[in-house]
Amino acid sequence: MDSKINLEHALGQFKNYISAYDENDPKINLKITHTYRVMEICGILAKGMDLPEEKRKLAELIGLLHDIGRFEQLRLTNSFDDSVIPHAKCSLMVLFDQRHLRDFIETKEYDAIIYESIKNHGVFLVDENLKDEELLFTKIIRDGDKLDNFHTKLIESMETMLDVTMEELEAEEVSDYAYETFMDGRPLLNSKRETHLDMWVSYIGYMFDLNLPQSFAYVREHDYINRLVDRVAYKNPKAEQRMEDIREKMIQFVGKK
Repeated sequence: MDSKINLEHALGQFKNYISAYDENDPKINLKITHTYRVMEICGILAKGMDLPEEKRKLAELIGLLHDIGRFEQLRLTNSFDDSVIPHAKCSLMVLFDQRHLRDFIETKEYDAIIYESIKNHGVFLVDENLKDEELLFTKIIRDGDKLDNFHTKLIESMETMLDVTMEELEAEEVSDYAYETFMDGRPLLNSKRETHLDMWVSYIGYMFDLNLPQSFAYVREHDYINRLVDRVAYKNPKAEQRMEDIREKMIQFVGKK
């Protein structure tokens, strides 16, 4: 049976869509490279789950489209700040309100899965009323997005990610809220973070919210826990000890998955 999803065509359409934006802008380029990596990781996760080829392609397509609203968000606000315009809402606007989804896939068969997966890919709590396949692909894109986020945190400058120099970050503390929440095994609420180092801890804490065994295997394979903790040379003794506790907590957590 012929596939209803042509990824080569979809990639061509994506390149055509982003041609309207300045690819030399570092922020635009960051989201383009992120998109391609998430697409690839979603395919890796789907293959690891032994999903049939059509479903693997669907996972990759959702990876390709999940952040398509980022470009319009940046054009309208010159920012990736979701408090102004949530980027998932922008993606749904581009794909469904402006009907660009048909540029990427002709059939409407997967529209509900694509819609719900993108809608829920970045929320703190996933909609409890999702149907089985909607939830499955939501888990894949949420995990794929986070796994690439770990990669990004290792290669981008602190100034770009946290608006702080590495030297300033090294001198900071981990707040009681961040430490206690992490050691409790819970993701941090962005609004309750007190320091830039809290933000760094919250990125490591994304691992608490991973869903799939294949995702935890990916974290172990890429040694993301140690690499993220060790990227900062902590000058504050209390912060250094807390980060060692955080390392051990997450190693134990991921090791059991």
